[in-house]
Amino acid sequence: MEKFTLGVEEEYMVVNPLTRELASHDQKIVEIASQVLQDQVKAEMHQAVVEVGSGICKDVDEARKDIVRLRRGVAEIAGGLGLRIGASGTHPFSHWSQQLITPNPRYDAIVNEMQEAARSNLIFGLHVHVGLSDKNTAIHIMNTARYFLPHVYALSCNSPFWEARNTGFKSFRTKVFDKFPRTGIPDDFVNWDDYKNYVNLLIKTGCIDNAKKIWWDVRVHPFFDTIEFRICDVPMCVDESIAIAALFQAIVAKLYRLREKNMSFIMYHRALINENKWRASRYGLDGKLIDFGKEIETDTRTLVNELLDFVDDVVDDLGSRHALKTIEKIMKEGTGADRQLAVFEKTRSLPSVVDYIVEQTLKDC
Repeated sequence: MEKFTLGVEEEYMVVNPLTRELASHDQKIVEIASQVLQDQVKAEMHQAVVEVGSGICKDVDEARKDIVRLRRGVAEIAGGLGLRIGASGTHPFSHWSQQLITPNPRYDAIVNEMQEAARSNLIFGLHVHVGLSDKNTAIHIMNTARYFLPHVYALSCNSPFWEARNTGFKSFRTKVFDKFPRTGIPDDFVNWDDYKNYVNLLIKTGCIDNAKKIWWDVRVHPFFDTIEFRICDVPMCVDESIAIAALFQAIVAKLYRLREKNMSFIMYHRALINENKWRASRYGLDGKLIDFGKEIETDTRTLVNELLDFVDDVVDDLGSRHALKTIEKIMKEGTGADRQLAVFEKTRSLPSVVDYIVEQTLKDC
């Protein structure tokens, strides 16, 4: 019996509270955190980024408790160094060219290969792992779950600004990440062997040295028994992160239940799903996605509600109904991007937007 365990990873920006710019902390936050938060705080390629990862959690409540502890712990450590942390898919105005790269052979190799694409990849995401032990089942569910990625992504949009400009996108983070190879919506695979053959070919031909350099929006993790969802901006508030994690968990559980009954959701071509991803990035919840079954445009909020109805029969077994209520709040009050834009409209000040992000990051903690 699958448990559909959860793992949640969040990336935070490190901020100078005086200038509100990104701050390269020389990995001192990670060094101190290793003594009090074990290995749950990690360095990233840019020194202005800190990544945290929950343990393997049996349900959303356990995941929330762990992420709250990590947000608070990292914020306290940063505060002791005269710094702050913030949860946003991009920093509103700091320029990537002024940020230091973490000294590390792996990062050096990535920068050497990808050059400006890597140096400019100063973005902050949410990754959700859902436990699934059988790799063939995981491939089948990954194939099918791709359709729902834009729906959930629209809920997470939290990066409207880039290099001091209003980009016009609700999530510009993925536009930055698109410069990397092996990103975006993946193709579908017949089974685990089909996927392994793809990976082995890339390794054999020198494209990658291991499968961790496949950075798709969803992937069957090469080393863990999980499906990893990577499409989302890091949300500003803990409850938003946990609601999105709960929705991904419910999607996996629902598709698993259908498979047990020899049923499945319709699989759509990657090119069609990409149309919805682009719309979610541009408009967030305020646009329309395509209902490919009906072949019509539909308000994004309507399709999110249909998704909630689709998974409704599994959420009580997962114990996540209360966590999913936050999605109703997001649809009513707006995403992180909507709230950032509202602060800027009111203040005409990007430093004020940074202050808001920093305050909201610890709001639910």
